[in-house]
Amino acid sequence: QVQLVESGGGSVQTGGSLRLSCVASGRTYRIYAMGWFRQAPGNERESVAAVSWSVNNTYYAASVKGRFTISRENAKNMVHLQMNSLKPEDTAVYYCAIPDRWPPREGTDFGSWGQGTQVTVSS
Repeated sequence: QVQLVESGGGSVQTGGSLRLSCVASGRTYRIYAMGWFRQAPGNERESVAAVSWSVNNTYYAASVKGRFTISRENAKNMVHLQMNSLKPEDTAVYYCAIPDRWPPREGTDFGSWGQGTQVTVSS
């Protein structure tokens, strides 16, 4: 089992920035990639971004490409999500997660995930 713990998040105004971080523990040798999905109330899960562990391939949803940047720190088993130019539609609970497939285009393409962190963007 891999345990995932997110940090960061919070409330910002439109155009602001936030940085999310996630640290993995447990059977981290099984990690081949890490990423983020989000879920707003009443909505389905939406894949946001992911990064592979070995070759640093990245995936971004079209809705966040050019605004969000995912990065990894293999030695610390950490992944970060820098979110810039935030919009109200980015408001959701963001979950750090391990993809079940690559690239994880769907929100359901992730297996284990953390407890989530709230991101709220006000207009």
